[in-house]
Amino acid sequence: MTIEWEFYRAFLGVLREGSLSGAARALGVAQPTVGRHVAALEGALGLVLFTRSQAGLLPTEAAHALRPHAEAMESTAAALERTASGLRGSAGAAAGAVRISVSDVVGVEVMPAIVAGLARRHPALKVELVLSNRVHDLLQREADIAVRMTAPRQEQLVARRVGAIELGFHARADYLDRRGTPATLDDLSAHALIGYDRPTPFVRQAAKALPGYARERFALRTDSDVAQLALIRAGAGIGVCQVPLAARAPALVRVLPDAFSFRLDTWVTMHEDLRASPRCRVAFDALVAGLGAYIGVQSPP
Repeated sequence: MTIEWEFYRAFLGVLREGSLSGAARALGVAQPTVGRHVAALEGALGLVLFTRSQAGLLPTEAAHALRPHAEAMESTAAALERTASGLRGSAGAAAGAVRISVSDVVGVEVMPAIVAGLARRHPALKVELVLSNRVHDLLQREADIAVRMTAPRQEQLVARRVGAIELGFHARADYLDRRGTPATLDDLSAHALIGYDRPTPFVRQAAKALPGYARERFALRTDSDVAQLALIRAGAGIGVCQVPLAARAPALVRVLPDAFSFRLDTWVTMHEDLRASPRCRVAFDALVAGLGAYIGVQSPP
């Protein structure tokens, strides 16, 4: 049985948007077309994928079970298109699309300069920048290249360790002028601490380096690293941010450097099948060089 990819595409659109009309807008097709494709997929599979409710179309258990497989198909189709776009360029030239996954803070604060340099050197290259703290699956081709804060474990990946990004407590100078500078970790209890709302596995690991650094102690809570950084810059309190990033802002002062320091091992990774791809190779090298300069590594190992 052969099922057209467009049927799965419509299925994913409805899953994400919750309605036929929303999926049609997202996919750029007519609403009746989405309805026909979903109905055709249900008929081909012999399954009911959605039920109607006042809130829209609700996915069934079967739809939830099929979702990861449909998303894997979507990632593979997108990877195929990126590869084809590179092959249409001049032989040996860096052309076409390359999809790069990075964390929120690195994506906002560090990547723009790296991408701008890439664009100047390789004008035929198109960069798709995915900002997420989720680890994208390179084996499923959710991205071509990823910047990760943990060492990759899959043998099929090419990886380069760039160095370690140090984290530390920081606050704006005028906040410290108003509230005083803490001399010990215990002094933090008298300050407005900026931290997470819901703990993640990474947060739990990082918290081991600082006993007592827990949600109930935070005056300002957000799970967005970018928002935490903005609060620190605004002088709202004391929070954790990347040391090389804080060094770019003269108004930020490091607090308790001897009492707390945490290092993020930083890696650039891609699938080994992309090693010979000019578009991926130049992007990979640019990431290694750019992140190395950001961290302060002269010659990344």
